[in-house]
Amino acid sequence: MVVLGIDPGSLRTGYGVIRHNAQGFSVLGCGVIRLHSRKTHPERIGEIYQELERVITEFQPERMALETAFLSRNVQSALKLGQVRGAVIALAMNRALSLHEYAPREVKSAITGKGAASKEQVAFMVAKMLRLAEPPTPYDVTDALGIALCDLLRGDSRQPFQPAAKKGKRGNSGGSWAQFVNASPDMVIR
Repeated sequence: MVVLGIDPGSLRTGYGVIRHNAQGFSVLGCGVIRLHSRKTHPERIGEIYQELERVITEFQPERMALETAFLSRNVQSALKLGQVRGAVIALAMNRALSLHEYAPREVKSAITGKGAASKEQVAFMVAKMLRLAEPPTPYDVTDALGIALCDLLRGDSRQPFQPAAKKGKRGNSGGSWAQFVNASPDMVIR
């Protein structure tokens, strides 16, 4: 199984490609897409899309794992991050990749055992789990590798994003908030 993990950002987007087989985990490739702040936001989104498409073509992942958005007090930053995430999701759907999303605390918990772990702790554990001499830098890369590891550790226990079938008389999904909370505990802030 090959998974592409992505830590999205409008100026730096980290990615990590990990293979899991009988010999364990191995890093196929990782890096950060650094974007110039003088470029327009649409230009940056286009560059992220193109670079990740190149990564997908090179490494042929079977799944993509993406970090969910976190709440931000800066509305503009949150909107820009949402647009980057939308481009990444569109890329996954265009390339027919299974897509799983993980909250930052969920990734930290899967990697370190603590949902409130620091970036340093995550980087240390990612390096140990992948048998690397040193943690990759910057943290965007170790976060992306951590997201891919989280997906591999979770296996198929998470359902990938798939378009919902319409149900009910009015064309809605017929679900309730309780069903959403039960199906998406990582999306609920308590």
